[in-house]
Amino acid sequence: MSLQTEIDNYIVVCDNLKGLSKLTIKAYKIDLKQFYEYAEKLDWLSKECITTYIDKLYKSYSPKSAKRKIACLKAFYRYLEMEEIIEYSPFHKIKLKYKEPILLPKTIAINDIQKILICAYKTKDNSKTKKQYETRLRDLLILELLFSTGMRVSEISHLETDAINLLNGTIRIFGKGSKERIMCLTNDSIITLLNEYIEMNPKNQQYLFTNRLGNRLSEQSIRNMINNYACVAGVTQHITPHMFRHTFATALHDEDVDIRYIQQLLGHSSISTTQIYTHISTNKIYKLLEEKHPRNKIDI
Repeated sequence: MSLQTEIDNYIVVCDNLKGLSKLTIKAYKIDLKQFYEYAEKLDWLSKECITTYIDKLYKSYSPKSAKRKIACLKAFYRYLEMEEIIEYSPFHKIKLKYKEPILLPKTIAINDIQKILICAYKTKDNSKTKKQYETRLRDLLILELLFSTGMRVSEISHLETDAINLLNGTIRIFGKGSKERIMCLTNDSIITLLNEYIEMNPKNQQYLFTNRLGNRLSEQSIRNMINNYACVAGVTQHITPHMFRHTFATALHDEDVDIRYIQQLLGHSSISTTQIYTHISTNKIYKLLEEKHPRNKIDI
């Protein structure tokens, strides 16, 4: 039995039958290639081979990355077992003791988001050419949508023009695992901007956001754009697209929106993924202590 052959067959199955995204398939290929390079001359069906490889992963990668690579490997062995290529997955004999540390999501202060948006609006209004205006309008819309919808940067990058329904103010979003969800746009300014931007673009344009060559705007281009606007706006914190998503979810939770609504808005399959947003924000803690702590009622 060839490990490389089974890996190749598994990737084909994932690509054709499981409906996984191109990014997920790419990650699977990288993860399984790493395992092959480690295990090709070893007994890759043995418990010992896998446990030593898991130890190596946790020594070489962050807990989150190691956990993802292990999940990929575990799914590969489960596939081999289900297809009766192997009788018994060695993972049944392995008890994983490693725990990923729970880190609070990094958010952006609302006043910093305000600075970035003000900067983007002013930049758009100061455009000197039609092409410059179109580009800056595109950038402004991306910033507005990241904050108002909590979309992933990959979802923004792959957002198609026909996914926008301006009549009822909704966006059809295709998330991880080809899961579809509907997001409502409740801000009239954003809907007006979207309408203007769509009217400017060619009617047959597949992707909503494109570069100067007419190709889909890449995730990295969006990251670079955000950094540029944050820098011009005087925001010193390093801002990433995913921080807009964290801020969107945290802000809704601070306003007492039920966690299950937030789960649906973010497109999470499991409520446990969304539970990270149930932490109490620093602002709430400050106000709670300011109002309730007895020391603040003692006059000395």
